[in-house]
This record gives sequence, C-alpha cells and structure tokens, in this order.
Amino acid sequence: MPLPDPSATFFGLDARTLRFMEAHQVRAVTIPGRGWRDLGDAVLLFSAIEKEPFFNRLVAVRWPSHPGAFDARLRETCDLFKALERRPYVWAVPGFSEPDDLIARLAANGFVDQGGGFDMVLVREPGAATDRSLPDGSVLEHWNRSTGEEIPARADALARVIGESFDIPSSRHANLVREISLTLGRPDFHGYVISVDGEPVATGQRYTFDGASYLSSIGTRPGWRGRGFGAHITRVLVGDSRAEGVDLIYLGVYADNTAAIRLYQRLGFAILGGRSADMLRPCRSEISAERSMPGHSQD
Repeated sequence: MPLPDPSATFFGLDARTLRFMEAHQVRAVTIPGRGWRDLGDAVLLFSAIEKEPFFNRLVAVRWPSHPGAFDARLRETCDLFKALERRPYVWAVPGFSEPDDLIARLAANGFVDQGGGFDMVLVREPGAATDRSLPDGSVLEHWNRSTGEEIPARADALARVIGESFDIPSSRHANLVREISLTLGRPDFHGYVISVDGEPVATGQRYTFDGASYLSSIGTRPGWRGRGFGAHITRVLVGDSRAEGVDLIYLGVYADNTAAIRLYQRLGFAILGGRSADMLRPCRSEISAERSMPGHSQD
C-alpha cells in the first residue's frame, strides 16, 4: 500500500487524518482508570488515578479564532480541569491546532511551554537493511496478546528497560509495571524486547488499530547503546506494521533528541508539522475576556 507522499503539504494527509492521528495516540495509551473523550473541538485524556499532566491533557484542539469565543472556550476548559482536580494541559501543534496562534494565546493566559517535540511519519520504506539478524547472544521477542501467567515477568522486563532508557525515577517502577501489565493483553498492543544473554536491554512498542500504527517507547538501556538495537527494533516495528497492511505509521520524539530524529530520518520517517508545545498552567477561577489576544487584528 502507498505511504504518505513526502512531496505534498503535510505529506498529503488531510485535516481529518491529522486529527485522527492526534486522537489515535491518546486512544493508544488508555488503560483501566485512564480514558479518553472526544469533546468535538478537542480530545481529552484523563486519568482517575494519575495526576501527572502527561495523562491528563487536551489534544487535537480546534477552537474558534474570534477572541470572545476563544476566551469562552478557554474558560470552559479551565473549569473542566478544575472539576477534575487537574492542571490545564494542552498539546498544541503548529499547523494542526486551531486557531493558528493557539500557542501564543495560551501563553498570554499564563500557560508555560514545558518542552515539546515532533510528530514523525513514515514516508519511505526503511531500506535494504531490514533483516532481523542480531549479534551473537542477542534475542528479539515479540509479545502480543499476553496471557495472565506471562504478564508479570514481561511487564517487569519492559518497565526495567523503559525506566532506564528514559530516566524514569525508580520510585515509579511499580506504577510502570502496573500500567504495562494492563496493556500487555490487548490485541492492538505489540511489545518488542531485545535481550543479551537473557538480560533485557532494548525495547519498542506499537499500537496498531484502525489502520494506523503508533510507535512508542523505543529505547536502549545506557550500558548497551551504540550497538544498533534501537534501529533494529524500529525496522521491525515498521516491517510488522507494513505486513499487516498499515500505511500510516508514526511516532513522537522530543525536540532536543537530535540523535533519535536523525535515526528515524535515516529509517524513512519525516517530521510532520512544527514543533509541538506542551502548554501547562495552574487553573485560575476566571480568565478576563477583555485581555488582548495575539492575532486579534486578524479576527
């Protein structure tokens, strides 16, 4: 099947598909106790058991441009987060989010950019080096539809690799094991682990459903970096997605992770849209409708 066209604006992906991608990622990370809701002009991810902003955020924002209507929608959003006892957190993506100056408007209302990243979409096949050969002593395992007795050990292995790869505090290990345990049995979740002499050292995940694959948590523990494990797993994630007939394959990467961005570009991914801004603020009881909004003269 054809991949997105790298020569076209937004690689030929229309507005509906772009919104689908934003919602698809949120839907992928839902587990019992964490759900999503389509609000019509945005998509909400909310966790009843986790207060971290990452699990309580608004994405796919398509708000009105008129200052009065925008301010009203922002007040409603702050009220919603306040009722949920969470801090307002909005992922804004230039070129996707509306209005076009959403980031500036949020900043004018006290939101602070926590540091964003890029969405990257596969626009060409990874190339000839797609074999699954690994160094001696290395084994790649693919876990899907895990059963009850398999889940504890697999969840612990994935949590160990992800925790060390992404500098997650050890105090969160138990929570990470719990989250992964709730995910492993899902038919749309595929976990991949490379072990060296029985020690899990690298991992990658994909959530494949509704004709798209979201690739996530591609990482290698510090002591085993530089051996090509990340590139190997990424190729396998892509190859298995393509074998299932998927042509919309994407991932997210932090903007300051230039090494990962270069790797993904070598493997056929391209940056889609601008750098996202993760906009967070404490909720205030009211937002003044009289505040001058950036871009007001264009409304």
